[in-house]
Amino acid sequence: MAPRDEERFRRLVEEHASAVGDYLRRRLYPVSPADLDDLVEETLIVVWRRLDDVPADAERPWMIGVARNVLRNARRSSGRRRALQASLRPAPDDPPAEERVVADVALAQALASLSDDDREIVTLNAWDGYEPRDLAGHLGITANAAAVRLSRARGRLRAALALGEDDPKETGAS
Repeated sequence: MAPRDEERFRRLVEEHASAVGDYLRRRLYPVSPADLDDLVEETLIVVWRRLDDVPADAERPWMIGVARNVLRNARRSSGRRRALQASLRPAPDDPPAEERVVADVALAQALASLSDDDREIVTLNAWDGYEPRDLAGHLGITANAAAVRLSRARGRLRAALALGEDDPKETGAS
């Protein structure tokens, strides 16, 4: 970059960086105040990269416009981050880990007792979200036939789970 451009950038920072910071500070919510310096820095990086685009007669408004866009991006990121964190937290009524392990073992045993075809159709539906029309395409059958197969496979899975609950070896009874 030419020395003249560096001088212009330094002047822009000296004259307008505090106004950019004030603009962002007043509008931060819901972004964390700890991110203010990063937002100002990101704004100045854009100004540096697009120095030739900064209009000489409207430098501050142009920089504030860049700051507004930087803040919008930060808000979107913050919203996505909060949504992800909320989805990762266990629900307050989740069973203890010990109960989940026992349930997982029972489910694994019940799934193992199914035929390969039943196990595939049940897991494609439950784990991969395949609906009967998706299953139909995957299996090369009609959607109605897929729905019937899924219903029957689920019934066999429920029966296998019920048998596992009644198994004396599982309950500790002799």
